[in-house]
Amino acid sequence: MENPQFTLLAVDDDATQLELLRVICEKIEFPSIEYLSAETGTQGLETVKSRSVDLVLTDYRLPDINGLEVLKRIKADNPLVSVVVMTAFEDARDAVHILQNGGDDYLVKPTRKDEIEHLIVRIFEKSCVVRENQIVQREIEESFDGLSMVVFQSRAMQQVLNLVSRSARSDAIILITGESGTGKELMARLIHKSSLRKEQPFVTVNIAALPESLMESELFGHAKGSFTGADQDRAGRFEEADGGSLFIDEVGDIPPSIQVKLLRAIQFGQIQRLGENHTRQLNVRIIAATNRDLEGLVAEGSFRTDLYWRLNVVNVTIPPLRARKEDIPPLVEHFIRIFNLKNNRSIQGITREALDLLMRLPFHGNVRELENMIERGIIMARGTHISLRDLESAGVKTSFEDEIHQLCDSATGTDYQEKMNSFEKQLISCALREAKGNQSEAARRLKISERRLRSRLEILGIHNSPDQEASGSGLDANVELPRHDRRDRGIQD
Repeated sequence: MENPQFTLLAVDDDATQLELLRVICEKIEFPSIEYLSAETGTQGLETVKSRSVDLVLTDYRLPDINGLEVLKRIKADNPLVSVVVMTAFEDARDAVHILQNGGDDYLVKPTRKDEIEHLIVRIFEKSCVVRENQIVQREIEESFDGLSMVVFQSRAMQQVLNLVSRSARSDAIILITGESGTGKELMARLIHKSSLRKEQPFVTVNIAALPESLMESELFGHAKGSFTGADQDRAGRFEEADGGSLFIDEVGDIPPSIQVKLLRAIQFGQIQRLGENHTRQLNVRIIAATNRDLEGLVAEGSFRTDLYWRLNVVNVTIPPLRARKEDIPPLVEHFIRIFNLKNNRSIQGITREALDLLMRLPFHGNVRELENMIERGIIMARGTHISLRDLESAGVKTSFEDEIHQLCDSATGTDYQEKMNSFEKQLISCALREAKGNQSEAARRLKISERRLRSRLEILGIHNSPDQEASGSGLDANVELPRHDRRDRGIQD
């Protein structure tokens, strides 16, 4: 089908059910539908990874993994894909589990033709709304100023901003935690802009960028002659921020000798310049940030317990981008606008295939990494939209190592051995897929012998089908398990 508006993937081990769903999709005139099918959960997951899919319609009972597990893995990888689970029995507990794990809906078999049609149209309309309103300003928009500084769509970031909105107008010390690249300084600026001190100075100091010998002078200032090269008095960052906010970035890197003086500054509002004997009274609101585990540093004795509790009055934890992938589309649009202006380009957006690639990436560098990718994509783009080829030309791709990180999070099972088997099956399948079914190459990627790989394939029941390389899948890695008892699960007209 040329230029389909909507792609549906049906996952069911009943060939009759799949055929009936295909017929229904062909008869729907709007939207035009590209119909894909898979007979196992594993095949379905592989299809979602390799294709752009809008809706996954999966049976609950499958021969390898159940529909709930399919739902969990798809939503973890790309929350924008709608997933609807079909169940053979009307069990309220199944419905609750499906919805609690992010399912967009559930259907009870036997399903009716009109139910399927209404479902597809509804999901299509929902996807249109999401695409047209990617930068979502939640109900907290009016609760504090400066929200336009933060681009978000996820519930996780909504909760973070709710906490910020409640604490910004106080003078409480705020500790912002999160991985590098999540936007801790941006959040600190938002807090200041939303506070009663917004007309006063906002001063930043990055502890990690300072040598220990200059750290005290940088924070608290120094008097003339206090050390070699101090040819005049100098105010420190605390004094510069008097009346406003001081943002101390990477506070976990402060050495013990400076921690004592920082504690006094926080506790009594007093600082003493290096080389002076008298104190200065200041009014400074502290916002600190770190990507380190301060509790762990306290436990090992490298960070003062009393300073930790002084700093940790309000803790704002920014989740990593891989835990809030709903924010990727609005961030992409935001960065396209920024880098169009910076690079004198007029890129109108990003193709669905390119966005799907971004949704599959783990983003260990978080928002900063995404920002870098979009700028390179803007520069490399040949057409009106950033395409998959443009991203790949800019060096963006899902590497074997990236997929391993994702597999660690997706391993399933109730005990250690089951989880290990699940991880190993996925790891080997990933290596074979990357090697396009070539076992020698897959063994090299895994850094094991080909003999051992063949042994593990046999033990784990993984079937490598390199003849499918031409179709683009490279691998049909299905674990053969006993098929469950078939039931009459047809679609009623």
